[in-house]
Amino acid sequence: MASTASAARRGFFERSELTRTLYEFRREFLVAGLFSMVINLLMLTPTIYMLQVYDRVLSSQSELTLLAMSLLALFLFLIMALSEWARSRWLVRAGQRMDEKLSTRVFNASFEANLAPSDVNPSRSFSDLTQIRQFLTGNGIFAFFDTPWAPIYMAVLFLLHPVLGWVGCAFAVVQGALAWFGHRNALAPSQEAGNAANAANAYLQSKLRNVEVLESMGMLGNLTKRWEQLHATYLTRTASSQELAHRITAISKFVRYSQQSMSLGVGALLVIDGQLSAGGMIAANVLMTRALAPIDMLVGTWRAYLSARESFGRLEGLLRSYPEVRDGHQGQVLHGHLSLRDVCAKAKGRAAPILEGVTLDIEPATVTVILGPSGSGKSTLGRVMTGIWPDVSGEVLLDGVALADWGRVALGPHLGYLPQDVELFDGSIAENIARFSELDSEKIIAAARATGLHDMILRLPKGYDTQIGEAGGLLSGGQRQRIGLARALYGDPELVVLDEPNANLDDVGEAALSQAVVHLKSKGSAVVVISHRTSILAVADRVVVLRDGTVQINGPRDEVMRALAKPVAVAAANPNPALAAG
Repeated sequence: MASTASAARRGFFERSELTRTLYEFRREFLVAGLFSMVINLLMLTPTIYMLQVYDRVLSSQSELTLLAMSLLALFLFLIMALSEWARSRWLVRAGQRMDEKLSTRVFNASFEANLAPSDVNPSRSFSDLTQIRQFLTGNGIFAFFDTPWAPIYMAVLFLLHPVLGWVGCAFAVVQGALAWFGHRNALAPSQEAGNAANAANAYLQSKLRNVEVLESMGMLGNLTKRWEQLHATYLTRTASSQELAHRITAISKFVRYSQQSMSLGVGALLVIDGQLSAGGMIAANVLMTRALAPIDMLVGTWRAYLSARESFGRLEGLLRSYPEVRDGHQGQVLHGHLSLRDVCAKAKGRAAPILEGVTLDIEPATVTVILGPSGSGKSTLGRVMTGIWPDVSGEVLLDGVALADWGRVALGPHLGYLPQDVELFDGSIAENIARFSELDSEKIIAAARATGLHDMILRLPKGYDTQIGEAGGLLSGGQRQRIGLARALYGDPELVVLDEPNANLDDVGEAALSQAVVHLKSKGSAVVVISHRTSILAVADRVVVLRDGTVQINGPRDEVMRALAKPVAVAAANPNPALAAG
């Protein structure tokens, strides 16, 4: 029986990574609960003090008794204030540690989620983490700590008089029903409003990234109409959600004010009947207000609770969908032998696979050029080779180890990748080339020289320290391409995948690219070049021709070129005489 209970507890706390992490802070929440116990016990001080003043001090006319009781009450109030301060400070520090423990994990999972379209919205991940932290360390959690003490206050009311106790129970039931009503009816409108807000913001942000195209071709007016529809939906759903929340708040205020007056009226009636003293009447009013305060706070913090619960669900889904990869190959020497065995790559919303049955071997110290018409899957193959395409079946092995088993942080320095759309980041040229790692001047200059960038960089006012702006906006397309190429070559990685590296290069840049590829080959790197320009074939060892996601031709360069020279082979491999970019 004990083992079954232990297994159940273990299963509960292992249901998700986020739950396990929060469970590690159980000691912090236990200490906060102990502080809450002290605070709630001392909350009885005003009631007891009031009873003693009305029923003992006023009748005895003893100033000494009043002084002693007042000093004791002040001391207890001081203890209560210090306990509240300590509880808040304790929870704030726990929140900071919670953020430190989860932030890096959430950061990495968010980037993995961005590699492919999914139901998870990674852009909200840190907002979700902040929402959870603030709820667990703020007024929301205080309501849950204080609510268990409501029955104790009710018990004291019953000691004063049973009628007062039953009145308090009646108001507690009403407020509890109000909280249940809020939970049952406020969740769906709140979620709909949040989803509408996300849709409107995502649409706006996506258009702001292409503002030059919108402005130059006068598309802004047409797209504004679509945004206005999304924004109108957001406003309608938000108004509905807020209207319900305000209605619940108004009813809660009515119940609270009615409770304060009705409890005083019932106490006055008991005083008239001689069943309660005047001090008991005042104390009962204060005590009932205090007993119902946690329930009232629950009603007031219900929206925060719903938001925190939604955030928890989204963050839990993100971490579950993108688990942390434990690198079991740290320190292993890499040679760059890449093997693909019957690889299929699929995309969400597309019935046919992009790649199907691809089997290739990329050897170290070789240059492999991949050709094919537009839409043949060349760029997807490059992403599969670097391990960033999400939906892949078959085997992708690097030195005999599945690529997915390599930790990305450990693998990164051994892999170079230049995507078709080069993305640079706000910082200096040196930082971008060095991948924002610790700057190594020799490696940075070597990578720049290999791509023919060194002289151009030296002509800039600040040389390698020149800031390139967000996304490299201060550079030309060719300069961004060559800096991206230098970044891919930084540190002479064992495996380098270049997707259309010469798309924006002039003749000088293409010559520098060929030299860089030859340099990498001489260092023992396995180089894969995806290109539609035949000039790069001069440095190729092997050529792979793709068509409709399958390998049509694969072999040494000269053999493949002879095969492509045959009219039938040319028609089968590429119906377009000019091999277009994929």
